[in-house]
Amino acid sequence: MDWLGPDAWQAVALSIRVAFWATLASLPLAVATALLLARGRFPGRQILNVIVHLPLVMPPVVTGYLLLLTFGRRGAVGSFLAEHFDIVFAFRWTGAALAAAVMGFPLMVRAIRIAVEAVDPGLEQAAGTLGANRCWVFLTVTLPMILPGVIAGALLTFAKAMGEFGATITFVSSIPGETQTIASAVYTFLQVPGGEPAALRLVVVSIVISMGALLVSETLAQRATRRVKGR
Repeated sequence: MDWLGPDAWQAVALSIRVAFWATLASLPLAVATALLLARGRFPGRQILNVIVHLPLVMPPVVTGYLLLLTFGRRGAVGSFLAEHFDIVFAFRWTGAALAAAVMGFPLMVRAIRIAVEAVDPGLEQAAGTLGANRCWVFLTVTLPMILPGVIAGALLTFAKAMGEFGATITFVSSIPGETQTIASAVYTFLQVPGGEPAALRLVVVSIVISMGALLVSETLAQRATRRVKGR
């Protein structure tokens, strides 16, 4: 506690909370989207692929502004959710989780899609000929085969969410204890005299967490490749 200070620990704890929920909430949709892009043949598939990957190439500040327009208190979706379900994203930690999920979603979809495309369709067809329906084939054949890719994608999203800054600060600002994550805390510390040491310690924490997630993700991706190739 003394090494980082209470404000920095608060930012670390909030970042982990935001990254966890961003990853967990986007996982089902990412699996469905990856299956659709890998196996689906439908009009507009390329457009869907572009939309999914748009946050990777669009300036994060633009993404945050679009989120503010859509999910802000006066936004089309945000006002509806606030009025009917009392769900508010703007300037709340839930908004930070939403921004992190949007920014990390393309990475998760990409990792899962690669895993799906590597699965031999013959295995699924063989299960189908034995009488299993599509849902059972997915749960017993496809999901176990793509599981390393799913976990790798989740870890990549978690690492991305831990370091998200541009979209988050545009959408929910940097409120200590509510929306101030590691990235926004580093920015805040650098804006005040004498805040550089605290910012540097947070940078070290961020690097350690991100490198750990990437190493585990890479290891799982290699295992998935060997498993699919039968080596």
